[in-house]
Amino acid sequence: MTTHITDATFEQEVLKSEVPVLVDFYADWCGPCKAAAPSIETLSTEYEGKAKVCKLDVDTGSKFLVENGLKGIPAFLLFKGGVKIGEFVGWHPTVEQQLREAIDAALAS
Repeated sequence: MTTHITDATFEQEVLKSEVPVLVDFYADWCGPCKAAAPSIETLSTEYEGKAKVCKLDVDTGSKFLVENGLKGIPAFLLFKGGVKIGEFVGWHPTVEQQLREAIDAALAS
């Protein structure tokens, strides 16, 4: 299950997490974000208990989008131990597999 976060909860939910965290920066009006949503939910279910999947609506919280130099959405950042270890921008059919591989690598390291 994905966790909806805000700028106010980002540090606690992502940076202080003891498991890897995939953050989906999205907006409700973004077509590619909507296209990505089912895959993000699948990853959330697949990694439940091993990694976290969070969603941050850029219309209500964009501080961390800007801080990470992201200029487009959807954007997916992977964090482990409070450090960004992966970045994926945009959506196309191969991104889900790339995200899965990145999460697996984070879990293995």
